[in-house]
Amino acid sequence: MSIFDFQLEKNRANFEPLSPVSFLKRAAQVVPDHVAIIHGKRRYTYKSFLDRSCRLANALSGRNIVAGDCVAIMGANTPEMLEAHNAVPMIGAVLNSLNIRLDPQTIAFILEHGEAKVLLTDCAFSPVVKDALALIDREILVIDIDDSESEGGERLGEMTYEEFIESVSGEFSSEQPTDEWQALSLLYTSGTTGNPKGCVYHHRGAYLNAIGNMTTMGLNRHSVYLWTLPMFHCDGWTFTWAVTASMGTHVCLRAVEPKAVFDSISENSVTHMCGAPIVMNLLANAPKEMKTPFSQTVEIATGGAAPPSAVIEAMEADGFHVTHLYGLTETYGPATVCIPQDDWQTLPLQQRSARMSRQGVHYGTLENASVKHSNTMVDVPWDGETFGEVMVRGNTVMKGYLKNTEATDDAFSGGWFHSGDIAVRHADGYIEIKDRSKDIIISGGENISSLEIEEVLFRHPKVLEAAVVSKSDEKWGESPCAFITLREGEAASAEEIMVFCRDNMAHYKMPRTVVFCDLPKTSTGKIQKFVLRDQAENL
Repeated sequence: MSIFDFQLEKNRANFEPLSPVSFLKRAAQVVPDHVAIIHGKRRYTYKSFLDRSCRLANALSGRNIVAGDCVAIMGANTPEMLEAHNAVPMIGAVLNSLNIRLDPQTIAFILEHGEAKVLLTDCAFSPVVKDALALIDREILVIDIDDSESEGGERLGEMTYEEFIESVSGEFSSEQPTDEWQALSLLYTSGTTGNPKGCVYHHRGAYLNAIGNMTTMGLNRHSVYLWTLPMFHCDGWTFTWAVTASMGTHVCLRAVEPKAVFDSISENSVTHMCGAPIVMNLLANAPKEMKTPFSQTVEIATGGAAPPSAVIEAMEADGFHVTHLYGLTETYGPATVCIPQDDWQTLPLQQRSARMSRQGVHYGTLENASVKHSNTMVDVPWDGETFGEVMVRGNTVMKGYLKNTEATDDAFSGGWFHSGDIAVRHADGYIEIKDRSKDIIISGGENISSLEIEEVLFRHPKVLEAAVVSKSDEKWGESPCAFITLREGEAASAEEIMVFCRDNMAHYKMPRTVVFCDLPKTSTGKIQKFVLRDQAENL
């Protein structure tokens, strides 16, 4: 008889559902008096962080919120957001963090689609929330977050957050989650057309991705993490739990303004932070008088489209060490990391920063990431030239899209999550995104990466922002059209930009049209290329 023929079963002694809520419970036990959260004049230890989270869990339970119910929050980067990320999962409920930049119609759609029973809302966003609630027929329990660090606003709810949690116990016991596949949170994609899709996260994925973030970024109990990344975005890329898992300190920041960021880095001895490329661009190009000096090196993780190498160089000069992550809402935020190789330090700065801007290799907590032909599902050669689609698989991929079976099936076709990003794979296995599938420009039969042209444009000393899209061309079918925002006080001609591109790339790739303007962006700061494509066709 084989040893595997013996019946061995799971029990409480050898199996416990993974949940990121366990991180706070451990931190409060191990370092109860360590400062967990800094927000302006407010300071909370890990003991008080757990106490307040348990009070919120008890208050919600007292209003008959149970496992599977949806609790929405419209909040800035404040302690209440961090408490909600622990309290709501404690009772098995589902946290729906709302994008604070959305319009009332979209907020109303999300509250209805997600069937939220409670809305915790910061008074600073009352005008939008009030209009959204007016579009909803059913009753939602509204609780106001009246943050002393904000300018306040109209109260819309039954009571304030502090009143809601003050009369209940700070002790909370729960058997949730009963299954690590249980829904933990609901995050909506910032779609460019139609209604956003709701990505459902589970406890296992959030736990693992938080551990992945902790190890990837080197977080520990001495780490001080500045919240420049919105906590509503992919649950703060799960750093809401990763910092707590490391027993580090969260430093809250309501709005990303260069002076406030540099001041906080200096005053709070910040060691880590995250931000989209647009945030890095904002910091790199801030006036010198706003850049409060600091002595420590700050680890900053960036994600989304590859940051231009010129921005990486500028950030390093200011005392930051940049790590490039890549992921999507569907993958709990970061799914890959560009791990520097030992020999990169010997490369010239521009060449090294170009390597750093690759998407890299999959997280240790993700099963795999690959570049495949979308239809055949065959891996592309590792030649740095053949285009394919980035696909990932593993435990840190969402459960699926809420109430959208067709979109879920399409996204998971062939047993991999299809990202829609077009990339190549280099000989060392590192992935490098070349474009979104819809953004590749096909000119005269040649595939041209808009990101490659943008990389060159960002190196022009007068260019602040740049976006390249396709434009119909009678001769070539399509040609690149560049939309550019110049630095303040600068002037340039289209010819000057074209000459610069001609000198720095293959001639067939250079833009044939150049437009100077402010770039349209989504509520999360992404450039709306679909708007630019329409404008290009009407030139």
